[in-house]
Amino acid sequence: MSSCRKRCKREILKLAQYLFRLLMGTLSTDSVEDELELSAVRHRPEGLEQLEAQTRFTRKELQVLYRGFKNECPSGVVNEDTFKDIYSQFFPQGDASTYAHFLFNAFDTDHNGSVSFEDFVMGLSILLRGSVQEKLNWAFNLYDINKDGYITKEEMLDIMKAIYDMMGKCTYPILKEEAPRQHVEIFFQKMDKNKDGVVTIDEFIDCCQNDENIMRSMQLFENVI
Repeated sequence: MSSCRKRCKREILKLAQYLFRLLMGTLSTDSVEDELELSAVRHRPEGLEQLEAQTRFTRKELQVLYRGFKNECPSGVVNEDTFKDIYSQFFPQGDASTYAHFLFNAFDTDHNGSVSFEDFVMGLSILLRGSVQEKLNWAFNLYDINKDGYITKEEMLDIMKAIYDMMGKCTYPILKEEAPRQHVEIFFQKMDKNKDGVVTIDEFIDCCQNDENIMRSMQLFENVI
């Protein structure tokens, strides 16, 4: 692998790490802009102006993102196996495959089994620089596994288990096996206000925005750009 290809791969992997740290609430406010090298790129992706208008990335940032994306994924799309491979490299002590599967489906907005550069950038723009409302909408979509417009307790539990599985043995103190279910029981009881067994987008957003403890626990609000 050439040095250029290695460098581009590192950029893609760094982005994956930023994304996970963002979702887990451990990404400091300035870390992305401090660490991401915004060097000039000769290749100019088609539709750059449209992406610049649709996202909160600058032209130079889009060029850097495209360079890394295109060099790592010459076909112009990322498949689920690539997502899983990226996350497994960052979390070798656990099993990241299920979480990567859920995350891939959240990025694959047209559900065609692949994530294009446009899909990737639009998702990152929301996660890194979107409003609180936009971030919560994106998070709801992640938890709504079957995309029926509702979150069930089982869906929330599947996501939580996937996160715990990915973290493996690196949590301290070591979490008990029933921890994900206990976590979900607390969240769901607060979110399902009408007690009908499902959480709607309105219930999800209202609960998160009005309960600081939930916002802190779900780690969707703090330490974002």
